[in-house]
Amino acid sequence: MLSIVFVTLYPKIQKTLSKMCEVHIIGQIVGASEFKENNLFCKWGLNAGGNWKIIEGLKEGQTQIDNPLDSEMSYWCHPIDIHYATKGIQGWPKFYFQVWHQDNYGRDQFCSYGFCHVPTSSGYHKCQCVTWKPRSSICDRFYEYFLGGGLQLKNPENIYQGLDRFRLQTDTMGIVHLELNVISKNFHKHGIVTN
Repeated sequence: MLSIVFVTLYPKIQKTLSKMCEVHIIGQIVGASEFKENNLFCKWGLNAGGNWKIIEGLKEGQTQIDNPLDSEMSYWCHPIDIHYATKGIQGWPKFYFQVWHQDNYGRDQFCSYGFCHVPTSSGYHKCQCVTWKPRSSICDRFYEYFLGGGLQLKNPENIYQGLDRFRLQTDTMGIVHLELNVISKNFHKHGIVTN
């Protein structure tokens, strides 16, 4: 029964998609550098506007932990493969990151936030996302050093929305490295040049 429904709906889906613009993002979160901590991992997500629909792929995930012994770079090589359809370019997709590290007691400790836009031009791109952390007082840093934890945002959407970011005092932390291949389709039919 399911295959019959899909066969009858497939031409309708294809006809609808042929009218819409499509963006396919394939690549990887390579890793992170310039962090003081080891045993790093990253929680990531993609945010796009209301006109953007996911055709296929995951919009969020988490990397494994890497503890580099002889390098300043933590390597994750976490795959990204997501396919969007859209009716316009408003709300172009952007990555957001939360970098964490696991301490000697196995506790997950927050390190930093970051976000970057997916490149609008088709092709291969190397992207770097500089991350930040809310600045804490001396008392908070003392507490964090001995007990763990640290300041975090109440609303993680502030990572990429930027509405209240201007009020935050932040410290730069490290860099998340990405390698992305962006494929765009049907933008020219709507008079949009993405290169």
